[in-house]
Order: sequence, then structure tokens, then C-alpha cells
Amino acid sequence: MCGIAGIVGTPRPDAEPVRRMCAALAHRGPDGEGYHEDEHAVLGVRRLAIVDVARGGQPVYNEDGTVVAVFNGEIYNFRELRGLLRGRGHRFRGDGDTECLVHLYEEFGDDLVHHLRGMFAFALWDARRRRLLLARDRIGKKPLFWTVVGDSVRFASELKALLRDPAVPRDLDPLALHHYLTYQYVPAPWSICRRIRKLRPGHLLVFRDGRTEERRYWRLDSRPRGAVTADEAAERLRELLLDATRVRLTSERPLGVFLSGGLDSSAVVAAMARAGCGRLATFSVGFDDPAYDEHRYARVVAERFGTDHHELVVTAPDAAEVAALARRFDEPFADSSAIPSIQLARAAAEQVTVVLNGDGGDENFGGYRRYAAMVRAGRLPVPGFARGGLRRLGEWLAAGSRARSPMRDAGRALQLLGHSGPRRYARLMSYFTPEQKHALYSGELRAALAGEDSYDLIDEAFAASSADSEVGRLLDVDINTYLPGDLLVKSDVTTAANSMEARSPFLDQRIIEWSAGLPGDLKVRSGTTKYLLRRAMARWLPEELLDRPKMGFGVPLATWLRTRLRPLCWDVLTDGTARSRGLFRPEAVTRLLREHDADRDHGIRIWALLQFELWHRAYLDGAPPPADHAAAGGTAPWPAPDAGAAEDDGRCPAGPGTPRIRAP
Repeated sequence: MCGIAGIVGTPRPDAEPVRRMCAALAHRGPDGEGYHEDEHAVLGVRRLAIVDVARGGQPVYNEDGTVVAVFNGEIYNFRELRGLLRGRGHRFRGDGDTECLVHLYEEFGDDLVHHLRGMFAFALWDARRRRLLLARDRIGKKPLFWTVVGDSVRFASELKALLRDPAVPRDLDPLALHHYLTYQYVPAPWSICRRIRKLRPGHLLVFRDGRTEERRYWRLDSRPRGAVTADEAAERLRELLLDATRVRLTSERPLGVFLSGGLDSSAVVAAMARAGCGRLATFSVGFDDPAYDEHRYARVVAERFGTDHHELVVTAPDAAEVAALARRFDEPFADSSAIPSIQLARAAAEQVTVVLNGDGGDENFGGYRRYAAMVRAGRLPVPGFARGGLRRLGEWLAAGSRARSPMRDAGRALQLLGHSGPRRYARLMSYFTPEQKHALYSGELRAALAGEDSYDLIDEAFAASSADSEVGRLLDVDINTYLPGDLLVKSDVTTAANSMEARSPFLDQRIIEWSAGLPGDLKVRSGTTKYLLRRAMARWLPEELLDRPKMGFGVPLATWLRTRLRPLCWDVLTDGTARSRGLFRPEAVTRLLREHDADRDHGIRIWALLQFELWHRAYLDGAPPPADHAAAGGTAPWPAPDAGAAEDDGRCPAGPGTPRIRAP
């Protein structure tokens, strides 16, 4: 894993902004840095050395130095590619994977991406043709932000790095905020800054002669393939998972695995054990609240495979850590499971540099309970005249009930029945519904967003799916929205913050492409989620893991926001700074906080607003801490946006004790 940055254009780019960008990426690459400078391009990289530690520095060049590349990720089939390229006369300086890029480009041009098996974001500069190629992997495991300033394009692995360049504008994009409040993340191609974009998964960007062209090079094909029995599919799944795991064991640095105790990560541990990688280091996270704790299941797997097992118990974060989290993600991100994720990564980083995980198992094989709920809801005929009443009743029940309560589940089910088609799923995935956003927004923000519908993104994802089953379409939608926008961002940011690399066998392209063509009833059958994966793992895992219901990776957020984090929420969301933005109606924000205190669960919405406000203070305001923080001697939870690299080693700090913040 690495961090990359660069400026390409005319006249000769200034190297200093690229060096500043790379300083902001030091956590991604603590083992070294490298730069390329010529008349039209400056490329930079910070390296985390994992493969070819001694000689694998970057940038890399072709034989005559006219093609140069910087790279973030891993190419798992690099040994086969090196053999192919050597056979065609190419010469290599080192033994790693990155050099393959420049030689593949010489052979195949932009089609080089079709030869890569792995996760990647890279920049390749063809000096002879004055042409920059940016590329991102098929699923979106590795991030890449870019913007055009004048006649130059600027790019970096993280938004915070681009913002180190004083020429890059940092104004808020209201439409990105609109989407964020719906989905808890800012979906590509938007970023939270108006003139900065994310390169979308499976896309290329070409910059030449002052013009940019973005195009898609890969789309998941979910059309059904030939008939297959459940036993045949289970055997093939075991083969594919074992192969995907083996290729991800290549590392010259210590390697471990995140073990939640769920089916997916347990399957990866079993595959690693079968691949013969010795005694595994496993890391699990849990809570002192048994409703959220999975430690006992992780212990069963650890004992079964004799791993060197480590457990972390997460308690409510303090104000400083919440603010540090907002800064670490560098654009608003409201998936609260980022809290245990970054704490687990911090603890694991003391022992390993590479971790495998179970990401992608749910999206490939139908693991979320919402898939079964959507299938059931689709089988119930609801007359059109009854839908409005069902929606209103469901919204009232869900909003007025505790998290994870039967009444809340019933309310969500009624809301589902009150809608049809893709809108049903969009509602299910919402943090704020359109009605809730309308009540929250100021008149100015409503006017700015008139006619903009965040649910269009789900509509488009459904329309683009080639699947022929309801389950297949739902998986397609998640693979193109929730997976790259939320889960992979969380995995990348939390591990990168601690100078680690995460690898995901279930996201191997061979597994994804094979799984996409399977019948829907091999994934969700008679209400059973992950039917095929459970069947396949019956040979590898204890029975009690196969039969247990999915718990999910949630946190007791509602309780935290009523207790330890309550003062922070009230102080940050109701002070003059937040009110002065003119984005949200102060009385609507206060109502959310009061109703939450009164035991109505608005936890996910309050958390989304809190993360946005803390992000705004860190990156757009550079505001000093409130007076009460200073009086208490607390640490400012929103550092200045241009804090130097010497003041930020890139790791998310544990933070001091909770600052004493005045409650209303």
C-alpha cells in the first residue's frame, strides 16, 4: 500500500505542492518517498514496503525512462505478468509488482488494466505523448481524488492531500452534502468539495492537451450462466476462495487477519489455515454491551485453528477521538462502525502490517437480512391506495422506537411495503429520508437543491443491473454503491491511518464475476441468507457458526450519544459556528437532539450531522476550539486544515480524556 499524488500540465508544474501532498500521505507510506519531475509532470509517492522491500521503490520507469508510474495497491498476479513481459523482451530492475505497469502499458496501452488481478489506483505518465493515465480497480478498494486547476490536473490518494495544494479550491458542494445525508458517505464521482472528484471504480481518466476523458473499463456482468447444482457451486466456491486467499499471502512483512466471528472472516481464517501459512495472528473487536459483542464466536474459530488470538473491547470514544476520526476520513463519513474499525487497526498495527478480512462476502453471497426482507416484501401485493398509510405508520413506529427493537423492525417493514421497486430499497438504505432532509434544510439550501433526488443513484444502479432475479439486482446495487462508497472506504482509511494494508479474498475478481452469474436462490433461499456460502463452509467451520444469525458490525451509538458524547453533540451542533452556516434549521437540529434524549432513536442522523460539522471545522474553517475546551485545558478537536506533517504522523490518536464541554 502507498499514497500517490501529482500535478500534470503546462507550464512546468511546481514540485512543492506535490511534496506537501505526499507529506499529508506519510501514514500511507512510512517506509520511503520518491518523486519524478520533468517539463510537464511531477509525480510523488509515499511507500509502505510489503513486497520487494529492498528494491521496490517508486516511481518506476520503462527502459528508456519515457513512461513513469506511481502506484497504490497490490497486483496479485505480478509473477505471471513478469514472466509474460520478460518473454517479450522487457527488463526489470526490481522483483516487485509495480514495474509491471509501465511495461504492460508499452504492450497493451490503456488495456493494461484488463491484465491486472488485484487492488490498485495508479498514475502513469507517458512523457513522449504528454499523456497522463489514471486508473482505479474494478471494485474501488483503492481511492483516487482529482481536480482540474487551470490547464493542469492534480490528483492524490486522499482529499486531505489535495487540499495541501493552495491552488485547489475547497468550497463545499451542497449536492454532495445532500447525498451524504442520505447514504452516510459521499458517493463517487462527487467529493464533499465542489471542484474535486473521485475517480469511480472500474474507470480510467486520461488527461492530454488540457482535456480530460473519463471512461469505464469494467462492469460486473450478472447475467445468469449455465445451470449448476448447489453441491457443484459449493465445491467451486471453496476452490476460488482458497486460490484468492493464497495469492493474498505474499508479503515480506508480518501478516494477520481481522476475525469478527462472522461467517465471512471465519471462512478466510479457514482458507488461510488450509493454505499453510503457519500460526495465524487473529484480531477481534467487541463491546461491553452483549447485544453488540461477537467475541465468543471469534474465540470458537481461533480455538478451532489454533491462532494467536487478540481481543479488543471498545468503549465509547471521547470527544477528541470523535473529532480525530472526522479529520482522518477527510470528508464526512457517518458509518459509526469506523470507531471500532480504527481502534482494531491501531491495535493490530503493533504486530502486523498486512491483514486479511471478510469484506465482500455479504455483497457476493447475499448476507444482509435486508435482502431477505426485500424478497418477502416483493411477494406481498399492496394496493396503491394503502401505501401512503403504511408509509406514515411505518415511519412513525421506526422513528419513535429504540434501536434493534421489534417495534422499530416492524416500522421499517411497513415502510418497505409502502413503496415499490428501487425506491423501496433506497428508503431502506436511507439515513435521512427526503422528508427528513426537507425539514432539516434551511430555505437557502432547499432552493439550491431543488429538483435533486439522491434516490436517483439507486434507480440508476437498478436500471444498469443485468441480473434476472431480485436478489441479483440487490447485490448489483450494493456492489456499485454501498460497497465502494462505505465499506471499502472504511477499510482503506482505518488501516491506512495506521500504516497497514487490508486485503479481501472475497473481493477477488474471479469470485465476484463467478458469483454474479449464480441463481439468486443459491444466495438467499427461504429466508436464509448466504445459503451457498453456509453450505460451502460446512466442511471447514464449526456448525454453531453456520447456523448463527448475522449480527452486523454495529455499535451502541444511541446510548453513546445520550451519555459520554451527549455534551459534544449539543455543543458542536447548536453553537454559533454551526448555526452561522445557514445550511440547517437550528430548531430542527435541536428537535433531533431533544427527541433523542427523550429515548427516540435519532442516533444515526445525529452522528451524520456531528461528523459533517467536525469535518467542516477541520477542513474549511480552521476554527479554534470553543472557549470551554480551552478553559478545561482540553485538546482542540478540530485542528487547523494546514497542520504540518511534523504535527500529524498520520495515525488516528487515541486522544486525551473527554474535554469538559458545556451542555445546554
